[in-house]
Amino acid sequence: MTSRTRVPATELTGVYGTLVTTISRRIFGRVPEGAGVMWQYPAVMKASMGFGRKVDSWNRLDPALATFAAMASAATIGCGFCLDLHHFMTRNRGLDETKVREVPRWRESTVFTPLERRVMEYAEAMSQTPPAVTDEMSAALLEELGAPALVELTARIGTMNMTARGNVALGIRSEEFAASCGLAPLAAPSPAGVASA
Repeated sequence: MTSRTRVPATELTGVYGTLVTTISRRIFGRVPEGAGVMWQYPAVMKASMGFGRKVDSWNRLDPALATFAAMASAATIGCGFCLDLHHFMTRNRGLDETKVREVPRWRESTVFTPLERRVMEYAEAMSQTPPAVTDEMSAALLEELGAPALVELTARIGTMNMTARGNVALGIRSEEFAASCGLAPLAAPSPAGVASA
């Protein structure tokens, strides 16, 4: 198979590599090509996965809001792998599949609450270069979510920025996990509906 990535994938080896391979096959049915790319430097992959588990353990922010924020950030950056992975994980997390599939076109969609829309607006603003977060955005979310949840939201978006930008730079693309489990495809914004800051 020809690699689609900018850094070639390599075989995962050793005890940790076997563990990642086993878990990946159980969850996805195969090992994502991106895992093989990251295995070129196992210490980076191990640290990233360890931090990802810690992020998943945070609990001050509603899980649906966390997913919507991560996906809105990934969409802003253009990480197809991140969008696909979060879409795929929808069922395991018990989230509303209709809402999740609408995240890429949240500005046009009518399925989101005002709070969900503010969270995704914040995620988009934080994911732009330079960031476009305003005092008004932060103040509204602080009032509705409270300080601990706003700190978690911000940290989750920052983490997604690191992951998504790294995936895009390395050429790690969607592997259609969501499609393989029968989820409807993610909605796409209309050309006129593309958000701008």
